[in-house]
Amino acid sequence: MLTLGSIAFASPWVLAALAALPIIWLLLRVTPPAPKRLLFPAIRLLYLLRPKEETPARTPWWLILLRLTLAATVILALAQPLLNPGARLAGSGPLVLVIDDDWAAAPRWVDHRRALVDLIDQAEREGRPVALITTAAGAEEGRRSSGIISAADARAIAQALQPRPWLPDHAAAQAAIDRLVLPGPAHAAYLADGVAGGSAQNSLMERLQHLGGLALFTDRADVLPHLLQPPSGNGNDLVVTTLRAAAAGETQLKLRALAGDGRVLALEPARFGAEGLKAETKLALPTELRNQVARIELEGEASAGAVVLLDERWRRRPVGLVGGTAFDASQPLLDELHYIDRALSPFSEVRRGPLLELLKRELAVIVLPDSGALPPNERAQLDPWINNGGVLLRFAGPKLANGDDDLVPVRLRRGDRALGGALSWSRPANLAPFDASSPFATLVLPPDVTVSRQVLAQPVIDLNEKTWARLADGTPIVTAEKRGSGWVVLVHTTASPAWSNLPLSGLFVEMLRRLVALSQGVVGGAGTASLPAIETLDGFGRSEKPPATVAVLPADGQVGPTNPPGLYGTDTVRRTLNLAPSVPSLQAMPAPPDGVARVIYARAQEVDLKPWLLALALAILLADTVIGLALRGLLPGRAAGMRAASLALMLLLFGHGAALAQTRSQRGAGASPADIFALDATLRPRLAYVITGDGQLDDTSRAGLEGLTLVLSRRTALEPDQPMGVDVENDELAFFALIYWPMSAQQRLLSPQAVQRLDTYLHNGGTILFDTRDQAETVADPFGAGPGAQRLRELVRGLNMPALTPVPPDHVLTKAFYLLNEFPGRFVGGQVWVEPTRARGEDEVSSVIIGANDWGGAWAMDGRGRGILPVVPGGELQREMAYRFGVNLVMYALTGNYKADQVHVPAILERIGQ
Repeated sequence: MLTLGSIAFASPWVLAALAALPIIWLLLRVTPPAPKRLLFPAIRLLYLLRPKEETPARTPWWLILLRLTLAATVILALAQPLLNPGARLAGSGPLVLVIDDDWAAAPRWVDHRRALVDLIDQAEREGRPVALITTAAGAEEGRRSSGIISAADARAIAQALQPRPWLPDHAAAQAAIDRLVLPGPAHAAYLADGVAGGSAQNSLMERLQHLGGLALFTDRADVLPHLLQPPSGNGNDLVVTTLRAAAAGETQLKLRALAGDGRVLALEPARFGAEGLKAETKLALPTELRNQVARIELEGEASAGAVVLLDERWRRRPVGLVGGTAFDASQPLLDELHYIDRALSPFSEVRRGPLLELLKRELAVIVLPDSGALPPNERAQLDPWINNGGVLLRFAGPKLANGDDDLVPVRLRRGDRALGGALSWSRPANLAPFDASSPFATLVLPPDVTVSRQVLAQPVIDLNEKTWARLADGTPIVTAEKRGSGWVVLVHTTASPAWSNLPLSGLFVEMLRRLVALSQGVVGGAGTASLPAIETLDGFGRSEKPPATVAVLPADGQVGPTNPPGLYGTDTVRRTLNLAPSVPSLQAMPAPPDGVARVIYARAQEVDLKPWLLALALAILLADTVIGLALRGLLPGRAAGMRAASLALMLLLFGHGAALAQTRSQRGAGASPADIFALDATLRPRLAYVITGDGQLDDTSRAGLEGLTLVLSRRTALEPDQPMGVDVENDELAFFALIYWPMSAQQRLLSPQAVQRLDTYLHNGGTILFDTRDQAETVADPFGAGPGAQRLRELVRGLNMPALTPVPPDHVLTKAFYLLNEFPGRFVGGQVWVEPTRARGEDEVSSVIIGANDWGGAWAMDGRGRGILPVVPGGELQREMAYRFGVNLVMYALTGNYKADQVHVPAILERIGQ
């Protein structure tokens, strides 16, 4: 192997033939071309007589140079030059390849698999067999090792590999290596995920090194994977811990909290210090939104470890109301717990029953209405429940006022303070503003909430510390005490309007929500039951339908091949299984053993230049043949030279096209990216979407346009190819009649060159659908006020945007294929903006269309033709209408105003009728 900069020669000994070029030069110089024949018919001897022309004795220098170039090109091609060569293979025996295909390899999987394919290509060039072994086996253990196979078979396996959403098993991989039957010494390459795997990983590398030599492929420290831990509750907030494998300076990531329907509920940074390996992020959400969080993920990192799924442990707060299991339905307002039930039911699961029965089930809060001291057997079970994190909420009343109960946060005076009583005030008392340290600190006090009767607390030193709410005169109205991990909270008035109108106010609802949020919550109620899979995550953290190999999840189930991360359960019980708890630690791989070559995954792809050089040599050979025929007079006519030049040029172009086709068929690379992009975009019509840099949004856009493409193929004469993503900074846009551009906060502002490219595209007849995805915002401004619209305003600053108007009822968009009166996507009701009719001149196609309905999300299909994201509120009927709008949009962009005259149809029909 000979390496010269970024080019290496796999067969450098062939280059010795270049020494023969001077000899070829001499031979070509002394070899004259064939003599030219001149015919002189006897009758026209005098007429055709011409001055004597001498035949040259030597070949022209430029033809010699062309032929030398041909010889040099063939020699260089046979030496098999490689651009951006990868790590070289040692020895001559079989190649043993071990690759980590677990969750940690997913973020950089493209680079890992590319390095794997490059190694297999080298083995094929050298005629070496290959053994391919993966460390994260699937449910079928036999698929871990390929055995000794040909390089071509190994390449097919490598290209189909995908990362698994669980941990690697290095011990099992070593056992698979021990089972290999090798004919002799072998060269091994270990393509690692960069995360330390303990003693089993070290033992695996030692075993590979003993085969005859080992190259270890790893990533840089700054691109190693991150791991999200399941969040912990902190009052109303969720605290999420992000881990990284190695300190790589100060960095900042973005955490997203998503609802079950894909809505983004929160977006917060996760900041690492220069030497920090852990970052904590607080997601401050109202209770209503916190209960909707179904998924937390790291933006821009596609990995099962960068995703945490949430279940009832983080959003359910079952509340037990101590009392009868039923009440008199004819007089509910007399029931002591009626007002609490009504206040808690919208956001908590409420259960009624005797205290001992309630304690048999998992509860977050127990509400105890006015009562005296509890019996010893009930108290014996209630105290441990409180100490383990439960919240006991008590309400005062006559029984508590006249009893002697120590299950309260503060000592109480016997009797109660009542309006007109011995301990009284002249008029009902109002509430005082809440202290900053109170859980109710941010609640707004209604001026009409009053208290006419209460149970008083004994004045003690720590009374202020235990007071969460007080009356205007300073007497406590809500007190609390921490007991173990739980709380005992007392409201010094009744749960009914008997002593106060607080239970009739909205403040009462908000106070109860804050108190319920104090609890630690409960496990999702799965108990010891085994649960089937509802949906699982793949190695990239994407939700998918559970594979057939997924087993039911036992109560103590762990992440593995039979139970990947995901959501398990039934209609009544749900439980999430996340990857992070099964990861013992997250650390970077230590330095490899002595004698192991360490290779960093390269970004540049190895390109074999041999097909290009052979195609060039063929083109030169054909050109030389044509030129030789012309010089010998075998191309008759005065334009022989011009014909020869034209034919040579055509052959050169043919050679270039053949090289491009051969290279693309072999590697999909080698030609310039612009050429490949142009060919892909122009061979067949395609829809296009803008690559925003937001991986999840770009995947949704691609799936959406794939779904729309399928609908177009089934319903119209148009049969577009698969959609393409375009980079507005670098790609040519003129190949596409319509481009879909969803808004993302991650997309960077446009450079002046990109703005100029967009201006040119719009001016020359292209159409862009800007989708702000602001949940169908309806405003009087096409740029709106939502975050997506504001981002659009920033992106198109400097662009010559046309004046826009809402789509009129008779616009061509409403009848280009289907008759429509609205344009729904995942959302409905948003305004769609276009250029005014006649503003575009001949075809009247608006160059800019702006909306907020998230059409890409509505169009998105999975592999089975089913919608990926939910559409609200109309469900599948609304999705069908979204597809119809997409068909109209494409027809409008491709055909212009061919249906504009439909506006005259009523008048024409009326005239015919007359």
